[in-house]
Amino acid sequence: MPVAGLVPAPRQEQAHADLLVRNAKVFTGDVHRPHARAVAIRDGRVAALGDDHELAPLVGPGTRVVDALGRRVVPGLNDSHLHVIRGGLNYVLELRWDGVRSLRQALAMLRDQAARTPKGQWIRVVGGWTAEQFAERRMPTVAELNAAAPDTPVFVLHLYQSALMNRAGVRAAGFTRDTPDPRGGQIVRDRSGEPNGVLLAAPGALVLYSTLAKAPTLDAADKRTSTRHFLRELNRFGLTSAVDAAGGFQSFPDDYGTVADLAAAGELSLRIAYHLFPQTAGQELADLKRWTETVKPGDGDAWLRLNGAGENLTWAAADFENFSEPRPELAAGYEAEFEQAVRILVENGWGFRLHATYDETIRRDLAVFEKLAAEGLFPGGGRWLFDHAETVSAGSLDRIAALGGAVSVQNRMSFQGLAFRDRYGSEAAAHTPPVRAMLDRGLTVAAGTDATRVSSYNPWVALHWLITGRTVGGTPLRGPANQLGRDTALGLYTRGGARLTGEEDVKGMLREGYYGDLAVLSEDYFTVPDHVIPDIEAVLTVVGGRIVYASAEYEGLDEALPPIAPEWSPVARFGGYQAGGARQAALVAEAAADSAEQRRWRAARGAGPGGPPSLVDPCFTH
Repeated sequence: MPVAGLVPAPRQEQAHADLLVRNAKVFTGDVHRPHARAVAIRDGRVAALGDDHELAPLVGPGTRVVDALGRRVVPGLNDSHLHVIRGGLNYVLELRWDGVRSLRQALAMLRDQAARTPKGQWIRVVGGWTAEQFAERRMPTVAELNAAAPDTPVFVLHLYQSALMNRAGVRAAGFTRDTPDPRGGQIVRDRSGEPNGVLLAAPGALVLYSTLAKAPTLDAADKRTSTRHFLRELNRFGLTSAVDAAGGFQSFPDDYGTVADLAAAGELSLRIAYHLFPQTAGQELADLKRWTETVKPGDGDAWLRLNGAGENLTWAAADFENFSEPRPELAAGYEAEFEQAVRILVENGWGFRLHATYDETIRRDLAVFEKLAAEGLFPGGGRWLFDHAETVSAGSLDRIAALGGAVSVQNRMSFQGLAFRDRYGSEAAAHTPPVRAMLDRGLTVAAGTDATRVSSYNPWVALHWLITGRTVGGTPLRGPANQLGRDTALGLYTRGGARLTGEEDVKGMLREGYYGDLAVLSEDYFTVPDHVIPDIEAVLTVVGGRIVYASAEYEGLDEALPPIAPEWSPVARFGGYQAGGARQAALVAEAAADSAEQRRWRAARGAGPGGPPSLVDPCFTH
């Protein structure tokens, strides 16, 4: 551990710190004191900020002193919309293509994993990637999946749009020529009527999620280990808090048991505020009523606490965000049941969050809120917000502000932006979502990823999108008027999330008395070129004064984790997010050369122009 220039005080004139981070460029996020050189933490909270010499008296025999070596320190990041509980239960089973820069590398990982996966298990690639990130600028084909894994079931989820399965995967899922298409989805078939391995959300993602749910799951002990490793992976990027948005196939209380057990054992390394999401259509009101009678928002502690309901309250009120398909038309009259759900919550002091992609949905929901407000019931003392809000209008933003609502935005356009632009045009994409307009109205706005099944959980990819308006493939979408400065963007990832959970007086900045949550960064977020921002990681992450992640010069200072189980886990072989580096750069260059050669070959045979490749493989356009 780099330590220099500090000697323990000879006598205790004031209470010593448990942890002191010195020789740092500290950005506090506090407008009253935005910068410091050192941070002292005692009893899990910030005890003091100042220069190195000012904090030297806080060093005692038991103080752990960390020299930041001049690196940038920021408040711990807070993802305001992350499916962290569901992600943790499945993390070690997933082959992550997050950050992989060539399809060649992705398929090589798949081939390697096929050789390691035991009979009866699946290989699953579940979100965090898009074809645009690959040098080849295309998705894999079913034929490539069959070649890479001829005998092991493979399921590859692509956004909320589609999934690919190899022949073994189709068999394992039980799909035959007689399997009917599920509501809102399509099982694509060959000319003989047999399933060909392509599943389409048309527009609903139920066919994708229900198929994934057929894969084997972990036992209780391995779920615990998986969750701890996933939280460590999030800590790797400086995340110290997350707001869990619940989601489909996440039942309460069963699927919350793992994080509850870890919290009771003091083994969480990330603060989690969670929501409750009714899972069964037709049973939503009964579920909400039962929950309001048995638990209440705020139950828990600083590490794990209930925040409210959502992101769905009733299934009929949820739109789908598959931008490759037309906007779904929600059923007429869904408002009656939706109003009952909101009444149950506000009458019991519950806050909630609402999945709403399109302004058409938001306007209908707002009409319900305004009706309840006219009766003096809304918002009823609970915090409430819209999630996503990609196409929210100026008029709707005014109505949200008038009702005291907030908005949580995610970088889904980093991954789905080209599909949105192709459907709605460049002008619409330039304002999707209108983050600057939200801030101009004084709305509370928080940022997140919606990981793990669409966007990657890497918060620096999301911050890059907020700042530059560019997709993961570098395509500019959001115009300068809708881009944010770096300090503003970071505020959405720190103070914004704290406001959504009512913790703004203890979280979101580095100030005396606030939680001792911070990250020492690999690069200076405020000075590096824009294109470097997605490659930032933490070299040290601290939550409540505990070092929960350590790398580089600090390797080994974090807490030991149990070995990844099962041993054949893709994470044990490849890790999670694939960081850049010389090896990956070489693979990208090789893949790009291959891609150019393929284009020339097709053009020479009259199969297509010799220009840049299409984002989507032609086999998905028919």
